[in-house]
Amino acid sequence: MPCSYSIIEAVMEIIQNKKLILFILLGGLTLTGRGQILKPVQWSYAAKKISNTTAVVLLKATMKPGWHIYSQHLQAGGPVRTSFTFARSSGYSLIGQTREAKPLTRMESVFHMNVRYFERIVIFQQRIRLKMPGVTVKGTVEYMTCNDKQCLPPEDLAFSIPVK
Repeated sequence: MPCSYSIIEAVMEIIQNKKLILFILLGGLTLTGRGQILKPVQWSYAAKKISNTTAVVLLKATMKPGWHIYSQHLQAGGPVRTSFTFARSSGYSLIGQTREAKPLTRMESVFHMNVRYFERIVIFQQRIRLKMPGVTVKGTVEYMTCNDKQCLPPEDLAFSIPVK
């Protein structure tokens, strides 16, 4: 009998260990689910035809209260500037540089410099020359967002904007 009792004891111990492992895993999932991924900037895109051969691509950043992104035009040694990379296409060509609204300016002690930035909403505009109808403008935007307590790592987002 001592032999069968040891087997039962071992089986019970395995079952209890599996319950413990399951409890730990479920507890970890619960904690992970409560962790908050910060996404303080939402991007939206549109295009507006000005004529049969010209359009404007609109890239809109909407920031949660207290957050900001930086201008395209910053001195070296500061935060990551917002930048746009447009994919080459036989269907369109860029006209000039990407334009932005007038940014706010302030001294940021973290970077030891004046920086240009946007709060709440900013719309960037890129004019394009259309070489054929029905093109889609593709590319990426890189930006960095901060509030008064922290900066998030720079982020790259792909975009695809149909011009109708």
